[in-house]
Amino acid sequence: MYLALLVIFLQCSELYAQGKVFTFNKVEITVQPSVKVKNGAPMSIICHADISKNTDFQLKRNFTIFKNGKLVFMTISHKDDARYEIPVAKSSDTGDYECTVTADGKKGFSNSIYVWVAGMTKPILTADKKEVSEGEVVKLRCELPEEVPPLEFFFRKIKTNSAPKEKRVPEQNQNFSEVEFPVEEGDNILQFDCFGKRQVRSGWESSQHSNSTLVTVKEPFIKPTLITRPSGNVTEGDQIEFECSTEVAQMRGIEIIFQKNRTILNSVRDEKSLKYSTVAIQEDSGEYLCKVEQGAVSKATKLNVFVSELFPKPTLSASMTKLDESKDLRLSCNINDFQGANFSIVRKSSSGDILLKNSRVLVIKVNVNDTGSYTCKAEVKGIVKESKRVRINVYVSKPTLSVVSGSPEVVLGKPLQLICHSVMGTPPITFTFYKGNEIKKNVTNNTYAMFLDEDIGLNDNGAYKCDARNNHSSGVKTSNILNVTVIVPIKGASLGSVPYGEVEVGSDTAFLCSVKEGSWPIDFKFFKKTDHEVLLHEVREYSDRTIWHKKTMKRKDTGTYYCMASNRASVDVRSRPITISVILATWQKGIIAAFVLTAIAGAGAIALCSALSPNLTNEKLTRQPSDGNYYSGSGYIEDNENHMKSTDESKGPDLESAEVDYTEVEVSSLDPHRDSMENRHSFSIRDEPQIHCVDWHLEDALSATDSRLLDLESGTHFIQVKVPPQTLPSLWQSLGKHWGLESFRTSPGHDGAAVEEFVAGFQLASCLE
Repeated sequence: MYLALLVIFLQCSELYAQGKVFTFNKVEITVQPSVKVKNGAPMSIICHADISKNTDFQLKRNFTIFKNGKLVFMTISHKDDARYEIPVAKSSDTGDYECTVTADGKKGFSNSIYVWVAGMTKPILTADKKEVSEGEVVKLRCELPEEVPPLEFFFRKIKTNSAPKEKRVPEQNQNFSEVEFPVEEGDNILQFDCFGKRQVRSGWESSQHSNSTLVTVKEPFIKPTLITRPSGNVTEGDQIEFECSTEVAQMRGIEIIFQKNRTILNSVRDEKSLKYSTVAIQEDSGEYLCKVEQGAVSKATKLNVFVSELFPKPTLSASMTKLDESKDLRLSCNINDFQGANFSIVRKSSSGDILLKNSRVLVIKVNVNDTGSYTCKAEVKGIVKESKRVRINVYVSKPTLSVVSGSPEVVLGKPLQLICHSVMGTPPITFTFYKGNEIKKNVTNNTYAMFLDEDIGLNDNGAYKCDARNNHSSGVKTSNILNVTVIVPIKGASLGSVPYGEVEVGSDTAFLCSVKEGSWPIDFKFFKKTDHEVLLHEVREYSDRTIWHKKTMKRKDTGTYYCMASNRASVDVRSRPITISVILATWQKGIIAAFVLTAIAGAGAIALCSALSPNLTNEKLTRQPSDGNYYSGSGYIEDNENHMKSTDESKGPDLESAEVDYTEVEVSSLDPHRDSMENRHSFSIRDEPQIHCVDWHLEDALSATDSRLLDLESGTHFIQVKVPPQTLPSLWQSLGKHWGLESFRTSPGHDGAAVEEFVAGFQLASCLE
């Protein structure tokens, strides 16, 4: 049963809920009595909701009213209207109003309406003092009660018979403002008031003026008085006296200042008066000021003084104001309709006036130092007057043209920098550079100009010149012509010798060093190349070549030579090196050949005996080691290579770098002829041994491994003998006996050698010299 009743109730409720239907037709907002309301009058803001319903049922409405987007009123009602009452309207109630109505989850919105409350409340003004002294300040406060910022406040200081002084102060966060007014000289009874403003949609709205506030002003001292003695006409040369005085209530801190224009002439402190006197001149005419100050208070009195002229200013005249150096300049000083003055003529300078002459007239021959400003002075009764300045310009003199480096030379291919200088002349000066008759450059400068010529040719002699001008009365000044020497750098140095290549001991050698091109003079230097550079000879020649004669060549002169040439271009050019070999003289080779032939003949006899004595021969053969024969005494281990080349560089120097020249001498003849292909003397006799006199050091000889070596101790030159091996002992005995040598050593030549070769060493002192 209860369940049935519950079902019936729920169905009825559902039917009841389905029967309540409504909608918002309109939401409106209005103002009473109108949208413009006078300040202080009552005002109502009404929000109306127009709603349609399907049946007559109660509907709860939520009304909300906003001003400028901020909530100002809210209520809940079953009625269609809601009223926001403002009993006393103020200017702060001005703004845009709108309302919102909410009912059962639905909302309605009104339009916006602007309400203007016209008029502002009257401001209230207060002053911190009712009585002040000159120089103090009055602090004022202006307030607009019931008004809402932002606001603007205007304060006024009102004086009798003068326009009010006004100050404007904006305030963003408060409805009052404060300001200070200084109390100035002449302020007696002051009146202050204020008013306010606010901005509305139609512009600015002003309040009424506040109440007036009166302030009384006390005077600390009276306005000063200023008098002159004499008080009437004053003439130049008269003594004139000024007196400034005042009356003060309190002496402390009082100051009197006397000035003309902006220049202070005198001042005193804690005094009632001030005096100032001077001898009057015409420049003393003008306005004088006496000012009295105490703290922030200042009062002043002005007085105009006129001084009559005793005599007029002099006039300086010049015969010319623009003239050339060494011309005559006449300066004269005059005063119209006046006699009896003392004159002097001076030149102005940064360090002061330079007295030229105590006279009316000055005549001088000018130079550049006379360029400047001139005046003349006239003196009467102690009064000195000065004329206006006259500017004298002494114009450019003949310029000088020179090379910046100092020397009138330039290296071919290098730039040439010139300077044109006008020592005496009034700047600015215009310089023009010429090369020949061609204009190269124009420069305007004070006293000099630079020119860079980068186009220097081999045949250039320059013919440079320069012009200088500066409004010159007689035209352009031209320098002397400057001729420049072009220095051609050294090129293609070469060295030769006569004889070339081989020189016999004791003979002379001529070394010729020459260059392909280069300016004279040329410095020639001859060097011999050893482990360091050795300077042998140097000479300066006005030629492209030089010959150096070296006397009496010795074996130690064998080596590599080169020469070096240089000139004022400061570039050293080195020749290719040449090699000179100092060889045995012809008579020395003949002596050696004779001894070798004797040795060979003895060796042949010994060989014949050896064939008859096989036991002796076998014994000797068993004593020969496989890598060479050793005979009593000391010697060197020799390599088995050809004497012109080493296969193992660790065993000796490279013979190509040793620069070896050698000569072969035939046993039967001492007359040589030149083999141009091998650069050596060569002689041959069939089936006869050959002797080679080799020009190299002992160490070089020992490095030769393609021949048998006969090593004679302490030798510096060697003889290479091609003979049958069995003749070696007898050859050694013959050579050893003659030269007093102690030992030798041999080593086999390379495989396939056609003949066995032996090298014998000889003492140079005994063999050649």
